[in-house]
Amino acid sequence: MAEHEHVRVAVIGSGFGGLGAAVRLRREGITDFVVLERAGGVGGTWRDNSYPGCACDVPSHLYSFSFAPNPDWPRSFSGQEHIRAYLERVTDTFGLRPHLRFNAEVKRMTWDAERLRWDIETTGGNWSADVVVSATGPLSEPKLPDVPGLDTFPGKVFHSARWDHDYDLRGKRVAVIGTGASAIQIVPSVQKQVEKLTLFQRTPAWVLPRMDRPIGAAERAVHRALPFTTKLRRGLLWGIRELQVQAFTKHPGELGFVEQLAKRNMARAVKDPALRAKLTPDYRIGCKRILLSSTYYPALAQPNVDVVASGLTEVRGSTLVAADGSEAEVDAIVFSTGFHVTDMPIAERVVGPEGKTLADVWSGGMQALRGASAAGFPNWMTIIGPNTGLGNSSMILMIESQLNYMADYLRQLDVLGGRVALDARPSAVRAWNHRVQERMKRTVWNTGGCTSWYLDASGRNTTVWPGTTAEFRRATRRVDLAEYAVLRAADARPGTGAENAEVAA
Repeated sequence: MAEHEHVRVAVIGSGFGGLGAAVRLRREGITDFVVLERAGGVGGTWRDNSYPGCACDVPSHLYSFSFAPNPDWPRSFSGQEHIRAYLERVTDTFGLRPHLRFNAEVKRMTWDAERLRWDIETTGGNWSADVVVSATGPLSEPKLPDVPGLDTFPGKVFHSARWDHDYDLRGKRVAVIGTGASAIQIVPSVQKQVEKLTLFQRTPAWVLPRMDRPIGAAERAVHRALPFTTKLRRGLLWGIRELQVQAFTKHPGELGFVEQLAKRNMARAVKDPALRAKLTPDYRIGCKRILLSSTYYPALAQPNVDVVASGLTEVRGSTLVAADGSEAEVDAIVFSTGFHVTDMPIAERVVGPEGKTLADVWSGGMQALRGASAAGFPNWMTIIGPNTGLGNSSMILMIESQLNYMADYLRQLDVLGGRVALDARPSAVRAWNHRVQERMKRTVWNTGGCTSWYLDASGRNTTVWPGTTAEFRRATRRVDLAEYAVLRAADARPGTGAENAEVAA
């Protein structure tokens, strides 16, 4: 490996997880760290996703750090530009810019078992680190379906997370592939501009009204003058969602009432019985993520929109062919087909002491101790790891819990002293994963009768946390050294031939 800079901690990614980790490191008195970012600016998914209508479906005051409240959110549900601006302010407020290394995409990180460190190769130089905190996030790598004939399409093709702002959709015949959280924002945003919009819907979504509104100047002034009101608002938003968790995790039958609300929402906007039939799901609400929009159904009811209740199976020149045989002539294709969530690409670039990649180890399904540590990969942690996702609340709550765990992990290394590393015991990872999967059996995500991006190729839910955020906070408050093997370097100087010793915790 070429010359490199050594740091105590290397953070990968500068979205909410990476910036949150950087802030927490500084608050813990740790300044010997870098944040390696593949792009030229911070923001993660809120930098990459800039498609028309892009916004968050979690209330603004809950979708922000507890340690960096923002009294000036302009709307109850903020748009992409406001969230990215918030992350820029967090970067400046907490003095993170000296730690940022832009245009430094991680190509490979390899564990050096002799020196007990990670060697990291990036497009912007090489580093080594005692500890790696991977915060690349599950919504970072767009997923494109393998559609026969797509390479013959003469028009424009792009994914929603790689929106081509130089391409003018006005007057074009446009196909949107997918009906997830991005599609329901894109469709109403472009419907009025295009000549014809064809929505290829493999599976309809449950959609509830989006109770969005501007937050007035007087309201924002109160939050600035009385900071406790911002905390109170956040607490109320959090508490309401905590009370909803049991319906998702233990009593899915209770969600029937919510289904009726969703059906009424559809009926108000869609008068055509045939279109309503296409848009009505046949699975329990909550099995897939519940979507929020007050404009999606009205847009679908417009005369220049056609809903194809079937997935795209083939492209023949400019003709798109659905599984039901229907065809559509289009000028542009927008894929809103999600991301590599259960097969995170970063895992292919993490190489453990035996030469196996994390992707190799996770080939049968992702699993990590308390959502953070993978067995066989010492001093490597992930933020928003396996089974830390949420179906009804803010991921920032889960991120902050994992930051607590990260902070205590580093404290434990300090207490142990010397050249030391922690490696999650396989038995501990298995035990944690078994408890999670046993709880998952009763949840709506596993019993609701749908196929979702929460499930991996074998049908196992490796994505969502089957409990409250408070439960996860308690589970990640402290590192239990009994769940780790402690690795020490007897003499890590090159050429000594000394080997690492494993010390029982």
